[in-house]
Amino acid sequence: MPRLASGLGLATVSNSGTVLDTWFPAPGLGPLPEGAALAPEHTALAGPDERRAVHVDEVRVEVDLDEPIGSTSDAYLRLHLLSHLVVAPNTVNLDGIFAHLPIVAFTNAGPVAVDDYERMLPALRRAGIQAYAIDKFPRLLDYVAPERVRIADASRVRLGAHLSPGTTVMHEGFVNYNAGTLGSSMIEGRVSQGVVVHDGADIGGGASIMGTLSGGGTQRIEIGARALLGANAGVGISLGEDSVVEAGLYVTAGTKVTLVGQRDENGEPVTVKALELSGVPKLLFRRNSVSGAVEAVQRAGAGIELNAALHA
Repeated sequence: MPRLASGLGLATVSNSGTVLDTWFPAPGLGPLPEGAALAPEHTALAGPDERRAVHVDEVRVEVDLDEPIGSTSDAYLRLHLLSHLVVAPNTVNLDGIFAHLPIVAFTNAGPVAVDDYERMLPALRRAGIQAYAIDKFPRLLDYVAPERVRIADASRVRLGAHLSPGTTVMHEGFVNYNAGTLGSSMIEGRVSQGVVVHDGADIGGGASIMGTLSGGGTQRIEIGARALLGANAGVGISLGEDSVVEAGLYVTAGTKVTLVGQRDENGEPVTVKALELSGVPKLLFRRNSVSGAVEAVQRAGAGIELNAALHA
């Protein structure tokens, strides 16, 4: 059976006919109910906006979440479903998203066709309209206000980020689309596309989690509950619950890791690729300060505990 999703929205269309974005105030699963309509305060926004050379149209969109994306409004609906926490990361088909998202000049008054932006720049300045990005993906907070979530810098979180209540994204934190948190988490580093961070985890300042966009990799990474990715550290494997990567250490799938306390039949230390430890709970990844070898040590007890006052 098809997995249907739907929404009533407002599409911004350039005067040349290109759909620049679509805002869905209340997207949901299933077909649109009969007689569904936008709220009056939303329909009042429809019509032309000559300042930006666009018009805003009411749209009704229904999509099959297992099929590739078929239009710009379809792409925006799926991104809204993620950011409204209707669906979780990596659970809907996002094939074709780049082809159907135009490059847009996103401004404080809404999107402007990038082909019109430079020509219209003097008039836009007179109207107090300024661009904050030329990109395919807009800021999350221009479309969705996540419940009980702190975002210190709006430009660091894209529409399509999935942020659960209790999440804090600090100034240098970044969350891409189709990525995010499944509980209260501290994000001070980079959460790349496809990455899922579980409840109680802490992504330290300057830390990085490898995604699947740039390098062509297929490893979907999860950061386990109560895990800590130390400041300026990074991972290319999943981090098991209650695990820690020490500050400054980058562990990729191919990193050779010595298992502290384990010996083979010849009495030699056991060394494995980090991929074999992906998702294993209660591990401490560290670099031996004498030999420089990357080591994994079994930890006892629970992982880190977030500052309750910061996530209340």
